Amino acid sequence: MSDRGPTVINTGRGGGGGGGWAVALVLAVVVIIGGVWLLGGFNGGGGGADDVNVTIDTPDVDVPDVDVPDVDVTTDGD
Repeated sequence: MSDRGPTVINTGRGGGGGGGWAVALVLAVVVIIGGVWLLGGFNGGGGGADDVNVTIDTPDVDVPDVDVPDVDVTTDGD
């Protein structure tokens, strides 16, 4: 066999394929959907009320009286 030169394969403009655009498109759609979801764009309730009534009953705590000595907090100006 005779020696041949290198084989050159042309893959398109600039050597890049279309797979990168597909990945970028899918990533953009995922980011947009995630942003809408995080910012509250999806209501999920089907048009329900906007506010949620939450009632929290805290326990009554009796704190005993403690004798605290008086403290002098005057300063000399130093």
